[in-house]
Amino acid sequence: MTKEELIKNLGTIAKSGTSEFLNKITEMPEDSQSTSELIGQFGVGFYSAFLVADRVIVTSKHNNDTQHIWESDSNEFSVIDDPRGTTLGRGTTITLVLKEEASDYLELDTIKNLVKKYSQFINFPIYVWSSKTETVEEPIEEEEVKEKEETDDEAAVEEEEEEKKPTPPPPPPPPPPPPPPVEKTVWDWELMNDIKPIWQRPSKEVEEDEYKAFYKSFSKEHDDPMAYIHFTAEGEVTFKSILFIPTTAPRGLFDEYGSKKSDYIKLYVRRVFITDDFHDMMPKYLNFVKGVVDSDDLPLNVSRETLQQHKLLKVIRKKLVRKTLDMIKKIAEEKYNDTFWKEFGTNIKLGVIEDHSNRTRLAKLLRFQSSHHESNTTSLDQYVERMKEKQDKIYFMAGSNRKEAESSPFVERLLKKGYEVIYLTEPVDEYCIQALPEFDGKRFQNVAKEGVKFDESDKSKESREALEKEFEPLLTWMKDKALKEKIEKAVLSQRLTQSPCALVASQYGWSGNMERIMKAQAYQTGKDISTNYYASQKKTLEINPRHPLIKDMLRRIKENEDDKTVTDLAVVLFETATIRSGYMLPDTKEYGERIERMLRLSLNIDLDAKVSCLHFWVTFGAQWPYIFKVSLWATFSPVY
Repeated sequence: MTKEELIKNLGTIAKSGTSEFLNKITEMPEDSQSTSELIGQFGVGFYSAFLVADRVIVTSKHNNDTQHIWESDSNEFSVIDDPRGTTLGRGTTITLVLKEEASDYLELDTIKNLVKKYSQFINFPIYVWSSKTETVEEPIEEEEVKEKEETDDEAAVEEEEEEKKPTPPPPPPPPPPPPPPVEKTVWDWELMNDIKPIWQRPSKEVEEDEYKAFYKSFSKEHDDPMAYIHFTAEGEVTFKSILFIPTTAPRGLFDEYGSKKSDYIKLYVRRVFITDDFHDMMPKYLNFVKGVVDSDDLPLNVSRETLQQHKLLKVIRKKLVRKTLDMIKKIAEEKYNDTFWKEFGTNIKLGVIEDHSNRTRLAKLLRFQSSHHESNTTSLDQYVERMKEKQDKIYFMAGSNRKEAESSPFVERLLKKGYEVIYLTEPVDEYCIQALPEFDGKRFQNVAKEGVKFDESDKSKESREALEKEFEPLLTWMKDKALKEKIEKAVLSQRLTQSPCALVASQYGWSGNMERIMKAQAYQTGKDISTNYYASQKKTLEINPRHPLIKDMLRRIKENEDDKTVTDLAVVLFETATIRSGYMLPDTKEYGERIERMLRLSLNIDLDAKVSCLHFWVTFGAQWPYIFKVSLWATFSPVY
């Protein structure tokens, strides 16, 4: 710059960029591309140097002027001719006289980290004057060479004197030993932004190895990415992006899920790094996706807080989510099931719960275990393809593990009739299915709740109606007398084949698995009205009219409704059904005592028979002995 340009451009804050930038932009037509080109042409942010420096010195040489020095302490400035003359040839240098508390910026590593973080991909090369240690061979000193030459001359004279003697030629001298290597410190300019922004190039021109190398460089990962996508988005906002899916889930992926920064997306504006601390650049469930976004349409001269509220970021986020789901969809089926789903399956389920606009797309990515195969997972599309001809619902059963789910009494008849049942074995699974109203026109049916129905012929319907009439006394007795405070109603079951009974929730009630999950929540204090409502709802007891226990109970209550043994049997069956249906018993002590009574009766042991006691002598040194009476329950009481 000339002297006049130094005064004009750096002399006042008004001319340092912000004011002139705004004046210039108001004079231009509404053209976002032209507007973005203005960014960087003005000294926006130049005076931020005084945050770390007491004085700023700018030395500049213009082709049409002499070399000048501009110097300021933020209060005033001066411009003088450089007394050193022309040392730059042409160009500008900026020298910062750092504040005492900013001494960290004298550290070479600090400067390197700043350049790599914020300016690694800008078009202009950035060099840092740094040192490195090299191993070089030590050169032979001149004196050693001269001494060697003198020795060779003396040897030549001696040879001339002895030429007359017939002697054989001497052997060639051994080669001199190589000089020992030495370490030497070398100073040179080191290029810091040697990695070019490959997202600025057309995807067809970028090799796969380049994508892998770039991923490892910016993510600090050692493994290759599982998948990636490179695209340019146009429309309301134009930006270029590369997104990656890592091979393994980041550590602590769900620690404080959604409550802290977890994005791995780096935002650039015109290749200048802005931040990777945006909370809403990606939705929470895609917090494992890593990548870069570079846009020329976002403002560069605003704070990060203001930029985070910019309306264009919402448009960018929407397009990033769509492209990410497209990338996931294109992962090969085998690789998806074996690798992606094991690492990030929970994220997809959370997405179904949280992302209403993309729920249909996410549902196609779901995988669950099912009765179709013992080890492989199945998609909902595959389930629908295998559905029976008149089947109109997707059946699922939730449990803490597969064995519990497939051994549940609720799936007995479904499996026997060849229906496929999906097994939900993770805590988030049932929430996920509840968030899906339907899939491909098929509604979901929790087999642990009311609503499971089977097609039946006229003959089967007549048989069922006859059984209902036959067992009506037992059903009424259970509902109105034996289990009056425990169940909503008792009905004959169509879903049981081997079990005597099962406890079924209403269509909008909690299944046993959901109740267990809700009660295990750390924040449950018992004060939530809705929680207490669902937890206190009575359930329906379904009984199997073909089971021998149920048949015998019907016979007994016809003989004597007040038979205490039958009442105990009904309560035990109810409590056993509660456990087998996945619910928890409110009083396990009573359940244990009731089982003991049933065992006594089965072994013909008197219900009033007492536990026998043991007597033995215990002496304490020379003191007189005590007699202790010890029951089988280890209750000690002294007898004198």
